[in-house]
Amino acid sequence: MTVPFLDLGAAYRELQPEIDSAVARVLASGWYIAGPEVDAFEADYARYCGAAHAIGVANGLDALQLALRAMDVGPGDEVIVPSNTYIATWLAVSQCGATPVAVEPDARTCNIDPALIEAAITLRTKVILPVHLYGQPADLDPILAIARRHSLRVLEDGAQAHGARYKGQRLGAHGDAVAWSFYPGKNLGAMGDGGAVTTNDAQLADRIRVLRNYGSRVKYVNEVQGTNSRLDPLQAAILRVKLARLDEWNARRRAIAARYQQGLAGCGLTLSHVPDWAEPVWHLYVVQHPQRDALHKTLADAGVGTLIHYPIPPHLQQAYAAAGFMKGQFPIAEKIANLCLSLPMGPHLTDAQAGEVITAVNEAARRLNS
Repeated sequence: MTVPFLDLGAAYRELQPEIDSAVARVLASGWYIAGPEVDAFEADYARYCGAAHAIGVANGLDALQLALRAMDVGPGDEVIVPSNTYIATWLAVSQCGATPVAVEPDARTCNIDPALIEAAITLRTKVILPVHLYGQPADLDPILAIARRHSLRVLEDGAQAHGARYKGQRLGAHGDAVAWSFYPGKNLGAMGDGGAVTTNDAQLADRIRVLRNYGSRVKYVNEVQGTNSRLDPLQAAILRVKLARLDEWNARRRAIAARYQQGLAGCGLTLSHVPDWAEPVWHLYVVQHPQRDALHKTLADAGVGTLIHYPIPPHLQQAYAAAGFMKGQFPIAEKIANLCLSLPMGPHLTDAQAGEVITAVNEAARRLNS
């Protein structure tokens, strides 16, 4: 049996009548920028996240950047970011003219370690930017307490964590704002690019709305130097259809993760660690193995698709060569990058496919460990 890493077309096949109807409705409306479809999705998503406001934007990177700009982050400022994350988290900071200051993760959860944050704060620090990596919440209470002590903002990167809960409450309004991506492969994915920011701060929401629309709230009247970053009505209509299934799909991901946790125990892999206070949504199911590359190849030969999230940490990317980072500077992030492997995960992975993954991984691990 061949098991793909993720079947993106499966969601459309399941929801084809509803998605086709939503797309036809937008096409017939004659309203192709902003408008009622975007307004309706923003209201639905804010309600889902338990936030007062949701502001749709063009993609997840823009969501981060616009939220930072709305928080007055600019040249000379510093933003605390995880050393272990997708590079978009860092890029958003850099594109504001600010400096990303990396903090190592907790080796068990792979999320930023709150115990290391305070030592990274300087007089230039303006925002703490935790990432809810792989769909598991970062430990927010100590992060928020540190932010309050130092009068800092907290912007959460929720790109992989739609519907995840921290201490029983859905992510969406714990910090000052949460940036979301609706890239097609996400738990809540569009059929193209899309993003949003959720917040309880009305002033912050207003600033992001103005910034995303050329710095304008009245046509041809530009208050600030904004940009063009608007969620497309077609994507908004599709996201509304998918949002109604998100909890069901996340429950399916949790069931698959539980099977993996049980079926792969004791085979030589380091499995995901979930704290008692976290309810992850398993955007990715990430394991670690000392012979990761060999495991990756062996599973590919067996017809099981896997990916590496992420093979090069941001500080070692060529994009940040000018910053002067050295190999070994962030050893925990580098170790994760060398060991991590993401197994097939998605709401449309069948029981038979999940069983095939467990069998193939156990067999591959036994051969590599012998």
